Amino acid sequence: MNHKKVYVAYTGGTIGMKPSDKGFIPESGYFTEQIASLPEFASPDMPQVKMHEYENLIDSSNITPEDWYFISQDIKSRYDEFDGFVVLHGTDTMAYTASALSFMLEDLSKPVIVTGSQIPWSQMRTDARDNLITSLLLAGNYDIPEVGLYFHNRLYRGNRTRKLNASGFHAFQSPNFPAIAEVGTKIKLHEELLLKDPAERLKIQKISPPKVIILSLFPGFPAELLENVLSSSIQGLVLMTYGMGNAPCNDGKLLKLLSDASAQGVIIVNCTQCYKGSVDMRGYETGHGLLNAGVISGFDMTPEATLTKLSYLLSSECTVEEIKQKMQISLRGELTTEIE
Repeated sequence: MNHKKVYVAYTGGTIGMKPSDKGFIPESGYFTEQIASLPEFASPDMPQVKMHEYENLIDSSNITPEDWYFISQDIKSRYDEFDGFVVLHGTDTMAYTASALSFMLEDLSKPVIVTGSQIPWSQMRTDARDNLITSLLLAGNYDIPEVGLYFHNRLYRGNRTRKLNASGFHAFQSPNFPAIAEVGTKIKLHEELLLKDPAERLKIQKISPPKVIILSLFPGFPAELLENVLSSSIQGLVLMTYGMGNAPCNDGKLLKLLSDASAQGVIIVNCTQCYKGSVDMRGYETGHGLLNAGVISGFDMTPEATLTKLSYLLSSECTVEEIKQKMQISLRGELTTEIE
């Protein structure tokens, strides 16, 4: 008998929805009842599973930082009792939640695996069964001291993921970091890729509702639009730029707005619009303009990781300069290219 124990936080999402006249809907108690007699739970390889269905099931499109904090508190309150944790979640904002939890759960030494499905458990062709069962096995039987996202035969570092496909089973990818586990006839865990087990005990840092905006450039982007954004008392701006982190260098007003905002304490992080690759503002004149305006590099972080990391640091007691420094180093394995 496997004596490992895994706690499942069922927060909502497609995985547990049931059919109705109005399409798939969440219903209290339905999913928990559906899986209670799952034969796989009797397997000697399966850890002991404790399912906790949240009172108010959340459509992931409605997820907020308050929900992230609630999930974090839930995990912390049961941390000593369980060997691993699985968070069942909707796919639309799963990458945001996995990224946020990776920063909020400081000094994490046990697996926290976020998963869900594209098709509900109740349907014949569902992907829910594999995603749930494999997540339970990973959380219960492997030493993975970080937040992961498991989907369709791959376990990724949570803060490296992006949702790639709105309807396909291979819904998530990790564009700039390899999968930390591959699942086929056997489970192959790449231990060399894992974060180091921390010496400290788990702590939680709350993310306050962020005053952070993501803004994507496009040809003909008007400086007035940026001016309106910067006049709204924001603390941080994630600027989605071209290629290796380039923006128009012949628009003096746009660069001055960025420079003035940076001087006033707004933290501006440069992320590439490209799905894969890293920001390097030293490569082209169009990148140097941003560098000279006080914009800092997001390197190869995903937009989801950049937003949640910046919000996490802005919720801390760090100064603006400390936040700028920490945004450009790896805290939870979210980036690979650091300041030289």
